[in-house]
Amino acid sequence: MEEWKEYQLKDVTTILGDGLHGTPKYDENGTVFFINGNNLVDGKIEIKDSTKRVSEYEANKYRKNLTPRTILVSINGTIGNVAKYKGEACILGKSACYFNVADNFDLNFIYYVIASQQFKDTITHLATGTTIKNVSLETMRNYSFMAPSINEQKRISSILSSFDDKIELNRRINDNLEQQAQALFKAWFVDFEPFKDGEFVDDDFGRRPYGWNVKPLKYLVEKVKSGDWGKDEQMGNHTMRTFCMRGADFPDIKEGSKGKMPIRYILEKNFREKTLCDGNVVVEISGGSPTQSTGRIVLIDKTFIADCDNALICTNFCKSLEIKESFSLFFYLLWQYLYDKKVMFIYENGSNGLKNLNINSLLERELFVIPPKEIISRFNLVVSLLLSKKQANGIEISRLASLRDTLLPKLMSGNMSFDY
Repeated sequence: MEEWKEYQLKDVTTILGDGLHGTPKYDENGTVFFINGNNLVDGKIEIKDSTKRVSEYEANKYRKNLTPRTILVSINGTIGNVAKYKGEACILGKSACYFNVADNFDLNFIYYVIASQQFKDTITHLATGTTIKNVSLETMRNYSFMAPSINEQKRISSILSSFDDKIELNRRINDNLEQQAQALFKAWFVDFEPFKDGEFVDDDFGRRPYGWNVKPLKYLVEKVKSGDWGKDEQMGNHTMRTFCMRGADFPDIKEGSKGKMPIRYILEKNFREKTLCDGNVVVEISGGSPTQSTGRIVLIDKTFIADCDNALICTNFCKSLEIKESFSLFFYLLWQYLYDKKVMFIYENGSNGLKNLNINSLLERELFVIPPKEIISRFNLVVSLLLSKKQANGIEISRLASLRDTLLPKLMSGNMSFDY
């Protein structure tokens, strides 16, 4: 077996530093994004607040030497998020540090070194601070790890990359499937394209097919249920083990993946009252930002519930809605259509800090054209095929991620060998 040697991050990088200590001048017409550690998600830079843009002039004052061999790591707050720099127009805040991998080491191998749970656990343990944890640059520079020759590094990283490549492909496919479903919804129920040769009526609400009624959203809602948070371990009567979805989990769940959804323990009575069922939709009612309102939504189906061991609830920062029979897909896509049109901003209340969605007001006041049940049945046949494929891809994402995370520490420690 090939000999592995011990290195420190400062041995394999040409530069290691953090970002801007301060706040740049934001410019709504700027083309460069200001990013922090919380923008580093799943190996990529994710823009979460499109208002934080700066001009090229401002960016040039603070620009770091980021290259195609740069890896970014969060060192403040949520520690250990990691991303590869792929040429994004951005400047760094102080909660993100960067280092450029030397040419005699495989970039992807070093990426997986710092994407490992061992790396995250180590630097988190060495973090300082009470309210907000922070890792010093010196701690990062001195992190030790084992590595083989560069050829062996490339073999190992190619195995792990194959999982990430397939996960990313599935995510792109799922995004396309979601867009197709939204396009079909708009064609059928906003533009009425399949019904253009039929009889229409015109009134104060607008033009619509004959026999379709204008109703508030609550017309489609049988019941609104609150969420629960419970305990992080069995305690007293909190004995029911369940997955608990948060707003942060919605992107993964919309792909059909459990992601990092936590397991909680709740009262048996609450479990019976709040457990999620096939066709429920879950709405996030707290949070939001100046550019992203509250009201994000996910649709729950029986396949995903089964993947969660038939024990799934939402947190108390969400509401679950039981939808009238056969209308779940329609309601989910209608809500997403309204969300994308920024309608939810109208129904927010709260201070400049935490925003809350007045869901009861939204359900009572927001009107839409509701088609007959037979039209919904035809629509469901078409769209359910798209969402079933999306669900299957999501479950595969979860399993691939689990397998990758199982293999990663074994491959990165040299405890697993392969014949090539």
